[in-house]
Amino acid sequence: MSAQFDPAAPPLNDAGFAALRQAIEAVARRPEADCVAALIDEARLLPAPASRVARTAERLATGVRNSRRRASGVDALMNEFSLDSREGVALMCLAEALLRVPDAAGRDRLIRDKLCHRDWSGHVGHSPSLFVNAAARSLALTGRLLSSDEHVRGIAARGGETLVREAMDCAMRLVGQQFVLGETVDDALSRANRGLAADYRYSFDMLGEAAVTADDAARYAAAYAQAIHAIGTHDRWRGVHKGNGISIKLSALHPRYTWSQRERVMHELLPRVRHLCMLAKARDIGLTIDAEESERLALSLDLLEALASDPQLRDWSGLGFVVQAYQKSAPAVIDWIVALGRRCQRRIMVRLVKGAYWDGEIKRAQQEGLVDYPVYTRKAHTDVAYLACARRLLAAPDVVFPMFATHNAHTVAAVLELGGPFRSGDYEFQCLHGMGETLYRQLVDAEDPALRRPVRVYAPVGSHETLLAYLVRRLLENGANSSFVNRIVDESVPLAELLADPVDKALVSGGAAHPGVPLPADLYPDRRNSRGFDLAAAPVRRAFLAALARSREVLPLVRPRIAAEVRVEEGSLLAIHNPAVCDEVVGHVAFACPADVEAALLAAEAAAPVWAASAANIRAACLERAADALEARSHGLVALLVREAGKTFVAAQGEVREAADFCRYYAARLRVGDVDGSLPLGPVAAISPWNFPLAIFVGQIAAALAAGNPVIAKPAEQTPLIADLAVALLHEAGIPRHVLQCLPGSGEVVGAALVADPRVAGVMFTGSTAVAAGIHRVLAARGDVPLIAETGGLNAMIVDSTALPEQVVADVLASAFDSAGQRCSALRLLCVQDDIAERVLALLDGAMAELKLGPGDDFATDVGPLIDATARLRIDAYIDAMRANRHYVFTRSLPDACAGGHFVAPTLIEIASPVELRQEVFGPVLHVVRYGARDLDAVIAAIAASGYGLTLGIQSRVDETITRIVSQVRVGNIYINRNMIGAVVGVQPFGGEGLSGTGPKAGGPLLLHRLVRGAPVPLADQPRPARSVFDQFDAWLADGAAALVDEAARTRLRACLAVYRQASLAGLTMSLNGPTGESNSLSFVPRGAVLGLAGSAEAWLHQLAAALATGNTLLLPAGAPAEAWCPQLPAAVQAWVERCPDAPASPCAAVLVDLPDPELLARWRVVFAERGGAILPFLVPSATYAIERLVVERCVTVNTAATGGNASLMRLGDA
Repeated sequence: MSAQFDPAAPPLNDAGFAALRQAIEAVARRPEADCVAALIDEARLLPAPASRVARTAERLATGVRNSRRRASGVDALMNEFSLDSREGVALMCLAEALLRVPDAAGRDRLIRDKLCHRDWSGHVGHSPSLFVNAAARSLALTGRLLSSDEHVRGIAARGGETLVREAMDCAMRLVGQQFVLGETVDDALSRANRGLAADYRYSFDMLGEAAVTADDAARYAAAYAQAIHAIGTHDRWRGVHKGNGISIKLSALHPRYTWSQRERVMHELLPRVRHLCMLAKARDIGLTIDAEESERLALSLDLLEALASDPQLRDWSGLGFVVQAYQKSAPAVIDWIVALGRRCQRRIMVRLVKGAYWDGEIKRAQQEGLVDYPVYTRKAHTDVAYLACARRLLAAPDVVFPMFATHNAHTVAAVLELGGPFRSGDYEFQCLHGMGETLYRQLVDAEDPALRRPVRVYAPVGSHETLLAYLVRRLLENGANSSFVNRIVDESVPLAELLADPVDKALVSGGAAHPGVPLPADLYPDRRNSRGFDLAAAPVRRAFLAALARSREVLPLVRPRIAAEVRVEEGSLLAIHNPAVCDEVVGHVAFACPADVEAALLAAEAAAPVWAASAANIRAACLERAADALEARSHGLVALLVREAGKTFVAAQGEVREAADFCRYYAARLRVGDVDGSLPLGPVAAISPWNFPLAIFVGQIAAALAAGNPVIAKPAEQTPLIADLAVALLHEAGIPRHVLQCLPGSGEVVGAALVADPRVAGVMFTGSTAVAAGIHRVLAARGDVPLIAETGGLNAMIVDSTALPEQVVADVLASAFDSAGQRCSALRLLCVQDDIAERVLALLDGAMAELKLGPGDDFATDVGPLIDATARLRIDAYIDAMRANRHYVFTRSLPDACAGGHFVAPTLIEIASPVELRQEVFGPVLHVVRYGARDLDAVIAAIAASGYGLTLGIQSRVDETITRIVSQVRVGNIYINRNMIGAVVGVQPFGGEGLSGTGPKAGGPLLLHRLVRGAPVPLADQPRPARSVFDQFDAWLADGAAALVDEAARTRLRACLAVYRQASLAGLTMSLNGPTGESNSLSFVPRGAVLGLAGSAEAWLHQLAAALATGNTLLLPAGAPAEAWCPQLPAAVQAWVERCPDAPASPCAAVLVDLPDPELLARWRVVFAERGGAILPFLVPSATYAIERLVVERCVTVNTAATGGNASLMRLGDA
């Protein structure tokens, strides 16, 4: 019988109930050791009960091991092809993608990609299962066939590939049947009623991705309603506990089920869930709300409270909720649910699980720089929490019906012991279909009443196309090295080890976190990760709103911050307005006048030798203090960014973190000796944009200061307030006022004056390509003045038919419309293979409709304003022009909340070819091109023809396709199976090539080198690739160059070669530390063709040495004397020399100049600055060339968890 409500335990008053809810938030990120210590006593068993648990667990585990030892199907297949092997990962990728790929050619590419070049033969004969060995032989044969030469593949293609495709399709469906009970509810009910399956109860769930659109959510709601009807009809009133039930996923029922949309969710989703509950009540079946990520927990609890309090649901005992024991807040959640049950006088079903999103929780916390993880990092700690939670559930039988979901024999045994003598209706066990039958069959069939218990199977239902994400999650869980399900079949693991009491393990670890999972703050070995705040937590949001209110109480007045007195003339102040609410004045600014510019230049010139002489560790300490100060003032900085720059809270917090990261990163580069022994340039002008008025502004300043240069910073005209506050913080951190000065003002007055002044020794600029070119021309006329420019891009994302449409849409929304598209990295061109274009664009259409537009001071806002009226009018005019030219334009009307600001609704424009996109549209405008699979190379070529090369996205599950694209594009930052924005300092060094910038990358290891003279060899600790042609050239210089140059020249040249051999980065690829679930690599790639202008044989051979050292071809002007020298070179070296008929128009990527006439050299410098196109490195040697400028940096970021989970993290064992 079900337990009756116990009136002896009175409900808590409102204050007490609220306190329990607050306790959930308070414990969520408490240190792991503290959380574990608080649970040890609850989880610990006395010696006698512990002994009984051990015996029962051994009995159960022995039964499982004996049963699984005889396994023959998918069970054995997954044991053989574990996630520790490339073959196991390949099968996982096939399972995730194969069935949903719509075109045969796409499926063939996927199969070839995953089966070829893997050691399937190494798995033959390892398993006792004939099925597994047969599968291994088949996979080995297929892999060899598909890997064969073109002739053999041609024979296979005339029928063989079709056979392979159909066989793999069938195999994936068989694997799916292991985990999914039926494609429809009726099928599932039929299977559940046959044979041994009839011994279990079931909770059915409709599988699929989370809803992306309102139509998706409506379909899921209809499917759930239909399932409730079918279950109720089939069960014929068996009741909530004895009959079958249903589980629902809230993210499937609303496209914006997230903390930021709480008001909307409660208004729209609550009625939908209530309707399903009423249907379940009418059929007398249970309905359980599934668990999701921790950031959604508070929202789920709000919904549960509303449902539990609903009078029309009061006399129904079928309302259920899932608690995940791996969350540190789980015990507090149970306390709250118990209090809720007493408050509402009802019994709530609680399914206790270990947890299903562990790897995602770890990744999110690391990416967002949170203070700690919301989950335990050791499995033993989760097991401890599970037992403590189980004890709390069993202690409240009047208001809780516990449902213990586990596949761990020790946990089952412990629950049997904790539960005491069993009565029907006390509790039940649950398992996942396809994963727990060998364990729970022993309970269902037990003759001993002390062991027999009711068991419910969580049974997924859905088509094979919709089950994929769930299926991969099951594969990952089975493959986790700490998983009982995985280890039970490993005969090398003794049962005593497998069944060890988790309390004993926790006592040994002291509750400490897993050493393989560093805290988010400790993610990087050389510096601290920037601190972030969890905006999903209500107290955190309240703190930011309070800071916003305080910000509105002050009206800052900003003037030039220079090492001299500044006079502000009456009437010269300009008001700075909130771009989201134009009537709101955020502050005032007095722009710098020419006298202020002159005073700043004089002070910077005087400060240069003093700051240059300061020790590197002193400069590093100043930057580290600045990072600390930025974090300490996060709330105020975020508030100002929201009001002055129109940022959302999320974007503003990210910008504060990025600024702090820049300070710590460059400080760390100083501490490893990046500029040891070098000479700073002198005063540097840092000209920054309005779209990242804090992060880029601080990043430029921090780099220049780190290199030993005084800085004159010119912020954007639209955002001087945040810049002034940042400079004040840097001064407080120890940067002298005369070393760092700030000149707010117009580009025409301040920027132009700084660029033209001979006292400015270097310029850092982020902005438009046209302005960068103008700066370059001015500097070229002055001489050798370093320019570091990061400009825009026509950034594309290429999506093939193997990509997951829901993931593509989520990444497109972030890439194209975050920050209202006002990012230089933002997606401008979406290229979708036509086989999935309709599906992707339909989802994108629906998802765009769900975006909330409005001022950034609302946490619900997704898309904020443009920066000013000029930007808005320009983009409105562009959209109107495209519409007038008969392009398909999709957009929506602006809501009333946007009436007072500079808003443009997210807009999608379909074009026929990438070549139709001729300009960067700096706003929320996305262009779409459909392409055929055979036209992929043409699409890549068209993207490259634009001349821009900033960011590129690739969405594909085929590694060969990804490699093919990456090898053809010239792009600075490439993102694979993820969004294209949010480059992390030091993890994804950011910057483009071609028309998109000069390099070096911001937040990368080469930037400080460009800000000094005579820098040491970069990345000296990294091994250099072999260079055979370079070595042949060196050998020829030693023995065969006598006819060209004398012995002294050969000695000088070979000395240069020795330097280049150590210094060259060409061909080097290095891995960069970053969050789990992704890989980040930085490669150094030859620029291509390098033009040589030389006045002697020695100078020309020196240029050839620099080119060969960096893997570049040397271009010679036609008729140059060097043409006569070429035949004397070794044949292998001659292949790296080409002639060009017209030097100024040559297709070169850099220019090497060594001419005896200074005036001629200066004229050449101006010629190349004025020729248009990309800004080229123009290198003149001192003793040697700065050959790091003859390579480009390319960063490739791969979402390694794209197929459904983080295999590497899941393989993490105990430590």
